Amino acid sequence: MRTRQSEPKIRIENVSYSYGGKQALRNVTLDIPANAVTVFIGPAGGGKTTLLRLINRLNDFVDGTEMSGRILLDGQDIYDPDVDVTALRRRVGMVFALPLPLPGTIRQNVEYGPRLAGLRDRARLDELVERSLKMAALWDEVKDRLDSPASALSGGQQQRLCIARSLALEPEVLLLDEPTSGLDPISTGKVEEALYELKQRYTIVIVPHSVQQAARVADYAAFFLMGEMVEYRPGREIFTVPHDKRTEDYVTGRFG
Repeated sequence: MRTRQSEPKIRIENVSYSYGGKQALRNVTLDIPANAVTVFIGPAGGGKTTLLRLINRLNDFVDGTEMSGRILLDGQDIYDPDVDVTALRRRVGMVFALPLPLPGTIRQNVEYGPRLAGLRDRARLDELVERSLKMAALWDEVKDRLDSPASALSGGQQQRLCIARSLALEPEVLLLDEPTSGLDPISTGKVEEALYELKQRYTIVIVPHSVQQAARVADYAAFFLMGEMVEYRPGREIFTVPHDKRTEDYVTGRFG
């Protein structure tokens, strides 16, 4: 379901979160627009990845946590007891910092999610494989060896394969947690280029691995410091005319 342009795809309302007695997020409120790249920036321990994980309920598996506030996807509270968490995670895909291809071939990696969801039609699977690999900027490099082991791909190719695997489930939102942190500059550039194409179809939220990357890809940027969201503005503004001195100090490299 596509939202109207004026409505946020994701609305985060007064979210606080703690685990093991440690406050990870404090009263965070922001609207994440559809069909844009929103970046979460800030030093380690600021709460960026915690919030990213809350958006598709990955922290459900963590004991001893406490959360208040609401996270809405197309106006629905994703923590409502009636929400089907499996269905939510199909709508909200996630790619992690370390590429983790599944055992098997390139084709089997991309087909894995749709097959698990019950898709068996060969033509439809082939279409999904090609489209997902194209959107992840990997198709031209692997189209002649789809039945080769995924483990034989380079690190950068493996990460783009993981993005393609998420896209094969046709999500609405794609979350990326430092997806290029272990990649060389050329592979990093290919992933970043793919983001420009992907945001035409998806809502993208990314924790980038550097301020420089954030500045290159951000349509919107939120700066987090010690669990507090300090500032949230269009990317071009936050990296050139930040309103808060703490944001300015971070994006200019004075700390972090």
